[in-house]
Amino acid sequence: MIDVLVVDDDFRVAEINAAYVAKVPGFRVTATAHSAAQALAVLQRGGVDLMLLDHYLPDETGLSLVRRIRQLGHHTDVIMVTAARDVATVQTALRYGALQYLVKPFTFPGLRVKLEAYARLRRTLEDAEEAEQEQVDRIFSALRTAAVDPPLPKGHSAPTADLIRRVLSDASRPLSAHEVAERSGLSRSTAQRYLKRLEESGRLSLTLRYGETGRPEHRYAWTVR
Repeated sequence: MIDVLVVDDDFRVAEINAAYVAKVPGFRVTATAHSAAQALAVLQRGGVDLMLLDHYLPDETGLSLVRRIRQLGHHTDVIMVTAARDVATVQTALRYGALQYLVKPFTFPGLRVKLEAYARLRRTLEDAEEAEQEQVDRIFSALRTAAVDPPLPKGHSAPTADLIRRVLSDASRPLSAHEVAERSGLSRSTAQRYLKRLEESGRLSLTLRYGETGRPEHRYAWTVR
């Protein structure tokens, strides 16, 4: 198993990311952290193979944390998972040795392909002793991922899925299942069934909205263009 530390200042986002990681075979989340100090404390205990790291943390940036842990001799691999999309930050992440960079918001398939590529890299390195050029090329190509338009889930009608797509694409904000049902003319149960399957296939992004009752409301946005 590949042990993962999820670092994000928003505890709800950290929970969602941790749940995504748990869905990928071969990976398990051993801890979550909401600040650089918490993350460093977990790393100092050892046992972390991979850190999913947000850049915007309350006490220091994610990249400054990466630089610090390298100075301290920690070799934990890093995948940046952040809303920071300026080229300077991306370039610095490369220079500090981040293996992947995933821009928020993202879907489960977006994270899954990054994790699967990372697992492929680890297997490639474990199988290698001395690296000829062919082996070097294989190592460097292991992290390459391709964007794939996910297929429509089995048992679902393409016209109904397209109706939901139009409703969500035309909306100025994420919608609840109830709102999707009202705008599409579908029953709420049908809307919920399609929304769940389309989210699992990566065509929708899911966010949670917490109200006064504390029970989160699922809200959906169309992500595949």
